[in-house]
Amino acid sequence: MTKIHAAITGVGGYVPEYILTNQELETMVDTNDEWITSRTGIKERRILKGEGLGTSYMGAKAVSELLEKTKTDPKDIDLLICATVTPDMPFPATANLIADQVGATNAFSYDISAACSGFIYALTTGAKFIESGSYKKVVIVGGDKMSSIINYKDRTTCIIFGDGAGAVLLEPTTENVGILDSIHRSDGSGAPYLHMKAGGSRIPATHQSVDANQHYVYQEGSAVFKFAVTNMADISAKVMERNNLKGEDIAWLVPHQANKRIIDATASRMGITDDRVMMNIEKYGNTTAGTIPLLLWDYEKQLKKGDNLILAAFGGGFTWGAVYVKWAYNPF
Repeated sequence: MTKIHAAITGVGGYVPEYILTNQELETMVDTNDEWITSRTGIKERRILKGEGLGTSYMGAKAVSELLEKTKTDPKDIDLLICATVTPDMPFPATANLIADQVGATNAFSYDISAACSGFIYALTTGAKFIESGSYKKVVIVGGDKMSSIINYKDRTTCIIFGDGAGAVLLEPTTENVGILDSIHRSDGSGAPYLHMKAGGSRIPATHQSVDANQHYVYQEGSAVFKFAVTNMADISAKVMERNNLKGEDIAWLVPHQANKRIIDATASRMGITDDRVMMNIEKYGNTTAGTIPLLLWDYEKQLKKGDNLILAAFGGGFTWGAVYVKWAYNPF
């Protein structure tokens, strides 16, 4: 029997118009452009402005572009999965709202919450629905409005994060392209180092929790850095090893955009040179679940059918993983 693979057949993206530069951050917290750039590689990030606009707004923009580029009728979408840690509301799922906004009235939809690894978790999940033969068209969205949970008085986190969303279309193919392998891991003991204390069932919102700034991202940067460098590099190397891939076989490393030093360390471990590492952290910062699809969106015209890609991420939870993708189409 011929094996079915899930191929990425199109990419869409959206970033807000407002640009928050390092220079503007200098007026908000005790920091400076040189300090931010040397430690993170970030020069600016996008911020979603406008009353009542949440992650679904950006996700719907990305999906609408995706559907237009691929000439896909929204009613033909079978499933839409949204990876996010900043849902519009606790329920309904942000994926439900995106599906409604784009007219995907025949799709069932739900959210995945895995922080910065969310998109690759969702991508692998969506691929299984394709591989099983259950569905023909699956949309995977990764997006976050991180500005909604960032304390702009905390210089350890406000310099890092931005807002944005990206989306891909998955379709079946019998060619040797698409999502060919993946490894995912998680470790809940990492929660103390990167989390948001309040807003869930453990600490519901109260005046006290708001006054204590518990509804913002909390991060212990040095601990997260050590875990990320080791685990993102190790799992990427493991995917390459079990698929008999060497550094020179990889056309592009598509790494989560958390910190340039983490990206550099991962590429070095994998034997991949800088010119084959996708990077847009300098202009978007860390958009959490949005980083990897936004990279594919930015680099789509440079991708060729048959290119070997390794998608790798590490996020709060801790969550991490790597996906081996053989690109399925040439530039439009």
